[in-house]
Amino acid sequence: MSEPSNEEKMAQVRSSVDFNVVGDNILDIADFTVEKYEFRTDTTLSAEQRSEAVEKIKDALWNKVEELRLRRKQILGMMFNLADETLNDYVEKK
Repeated sequence: MSEPSNEEKMAQVRSSVDFNVVGDNILDIADFTVEKYEFRTDTTLSAEQRSEAVEKIKDALWNKVEELRLRRKQILGMMFNLADETLNDYVEKK
């Protein structure tokens, strides 16, 4: 049986982010942002404007979540590499 690759090892590291919770939070943030805008500007968006604005905000926030997922993957890769290097240094010095 072959040694798992770093990619496979990273896939086994459980995610610390529950994306169902993130999705709920994104909807809350989008709704709150629209309400805050309406309060600050003393205006009321139409149902259509509100719906479109919420969708735009959600899309922007999900794009940020995807960036964070990719960044997490990069950081995990760096951590595995550092762990390998540290172990090799330790073993070589013994």
